[in-house]
Amino acid sequence: MSRAVALRLGAFAGVLVLAFAGAFAIGSAVDPIAAAQPTQEKAGSPGMEGMAEEPAGGHGEGHGDASAQPPGLAVSQSGYTLVPATTFFQPGQKTPLRFTITGPDGKPVTEFTKTHEKDLHLIVVRRDLSGFHHVHPTMDAAGNWTIPFTFTAGGTWRLYADFQPAGHDQPLTLGTDVNVSGLYIPVPLSKPSSVFSIHGYDVTLAGKPQAGKESELTFAVSRNGKPVTDLQPYLGAFGHLVSLRSGDLAYLHNHPSEHAEPGMKGGPRITFGTTFPTAGTYSLFLDFQHAGAVHTAEFTVTVDADGTAIVPPTTLPSSSTTPGHDTTPHGH
Repeated sequence: MSRAVALRLGAFAGVLVLAFAGAFAIGSAVDPIAAAQPTQEKAGSPGMEGMAEEPAGGHGEGHGDASAQPPGLAVSQSGYTLVPATTFFQPGQKTPLRFTITGPDGKPVTEFTKTHEKDLHLIVVRRDLSGFHHVHPTMDAAGNWTIPFTFTAGGTWRLYADFQPAGHDQPLTLGTDVNVSGLYIPVPLSKPSSVFSIHGYDVTLAGKPQAGKESELTFAVSRNGKPVTDLQPYLGAFGHLVSLRSGDLAYLHNHPSEHAEPGMKGGPRITFGTTFPTAGTYSLFLDFQHAGAVHTAEFTVTVDADGTAIVPPTTLPSSSTTPGHDTTPHGH
């Protein structure tokens, strides 16, 4: 190689070094973690849980802003962080699921304000939106939360901790992923349908979900073709509705406007006011209690900008009969 060629190659290499050094300096000036944190915006839409007068709250009653960051997408917010004891599990084995909520001081939080009769609600679901569970772990004096749990299949699972720290003016919903070993076989979402059947119950959905505006959704519960008129209160309400957006699993948690006291009877209809933040596909999970048992009805709903995407029928069945429909629970 001639000296002239060698000099030209050396100069070119020097330019590359300077270019990479400049790129590194620019990149180092930007904090990717801080950039990824959701902005905290106040919102407002009556009956909207999780988007209500709070950043990413879980049980607030207020007004929603569809442009705000939906709950459940961040592991840390307002100084509070969801910290699982381990993020690796074996499928099919009952294992203690442990975690803490650390506060702004870095220590586990031990004092909470109850929301719907519990200090903390834990939602567990696989990232393909199968295997939904709404459970309530117990906390020891040191702030360690524990519940025996069985992950039914391999894959990545999402944990949502829905809680309100004592002294904090709004509820929070934090989310993180854990890994379950084994073969991962994705379960496709069920097609949109207005009727779901489980354990002898038929649940019919009516409404017109619309992106960015409050949508009224009504569920009617029947058993053996007869409307159920003696639903029992479950965690202070006749129903709990969790909606998860397909893709990023943004989280919404709603309760009916009617508060349920012990001894009251409800049904057959349960109505929610829900504001879906964007258009897209959502999985809806309705918990209701009857005859001492809690059941979960699952629906796939398409949300669009003008509220025309609800699947037929758009009206509820008559009060005397409800059509039966054999539906296998999606991963339940």
